[in-house]
Amino acid sequence: MKIGVIGGGAAGFYAAIQAKEGNDMAHIILFEKSSKLLSKVRISGGGRCNVTNGSEDIEALAAAYPRGQRLMKRALWQFSTVHIKAWFEDHGVKLYTQDDGRVFPVSDDSRSIIDALLKAADALSIEIRTSSAIEKIEKNDGFILSGSKVNEKVDKVIVASGGSPKIEGLQWLKHLGHKIEPPVPSLFTFNMPDESVTSLPGVSVQKADVTIVGSKWSANGPLLITHWGMSGPAILKLSAFAARDLAQYHYRFKLKVNWTGGFSQLEVKSQLLALISSDQAKTLSALKVFDLPKRLWSYLLDKTGLEERKPCAELGQKSINRLVEVLTNDQYEVNGKTTFKEEFVTCGGVSLKSIDWKTMESKVVPGMYFAGEVLDIDGV
Repeated sequence: MKIGVIGGGAAGFYAAIQAKEGNDMAHIILFEKSSKLLSKVRISGGGRCNVTNGSEDIEALAAAYPRGQRLMKRALWQFSTVHIKAWFEDHGVKLYTQDDGRVFPVSDDSRSIIDALLKAADALSIEIRTSSAIEKIEKNDGFILSGSKVNEKVDKVIVASGGSPKIEGLQWLKHLGHKIEPPVPSLFTFNMPDESVTSLPGVSVQKADVTIVGSKWSANGPLLITHWGMSGPAILKLSAFAARDLAQYHYRFKLKVNWTGGFSQLEVKSQLLALISSDQAKTLSALKVFDLPKRLWSYLLDKTGLEERKPCAELGQKSINRLVEVLTNDQYEVNGKTTFKEEFVTCGGVSLKSIDWKTMESKVVPGMYFAGEVLDIDGV
């Protein structure tokens, strides 16, 4: 049996390895369109390669997928983070888990992961062809894979070609009868070119609640202010879950920030009054409010028109209400997006309605299987 694997990324390599280990007599050919293998692995995690997540909680892991959550839950019961860590350890790559849950090679070098995959493929005699783009697949008593440098007949095919930023890049799969969900960016930061908050680059809050005004979308977590707007886990998560709506908004919308991490206005007012009454001789600048960084607190005070040197004892009801409002309902105009470093994630791809979830086989083209970002699955 001859099996063609389309895509020289992590999904393609691992699919090829598993296919060979499952059928030692099979001839596996991996086709990569570029001259470089595992290029996205090379840059992931800032060149360190975040291999997987340290959590073993399948429910929590599946919940991190805005699209494909139910399929991921099913898949993770069969092959979880425990299994992928064990595979790399068995292939000589020692791993460690950071406090934030990300798993990296002890070497802190993505080459450790790349070398393990390349060596495993070589040991199994998997044939690898670079600069071999597949432009067309024909079903003909098996499959004919063709391109400017390819004309190969195989019995089965695994498509692990990665995400496409444009729907045109998925037409070759649509022509075979698969439903395609239009690709749009996911996992990006928010640009705020007209907001003065960008004067605080590097300031971060450990727990903020962010909401897209007028929508159902919100997220909670660390927030980072940048010279172009806002980033950090809370923003990235929000961008992923709201990806389709934000594309429809053309990335122009209002963002509401609750700097307290989600406390209600009543709770915030109660805590403010308690702080003020404990030492009325203090000035506003000296208040320790929800562990906010001093630069951010000064910025918020200025936004409300209150002097930092004003004694707490002189605060009236209106001033306290202004502080409560800016802490819980601080709004900013977003105009644009920025992809996170060199990494990017695309929402969209081959619809899960076209796939048999038990086998990952195409429902419309028997003998064709899918893996990785070519599917309409993405996680935060």
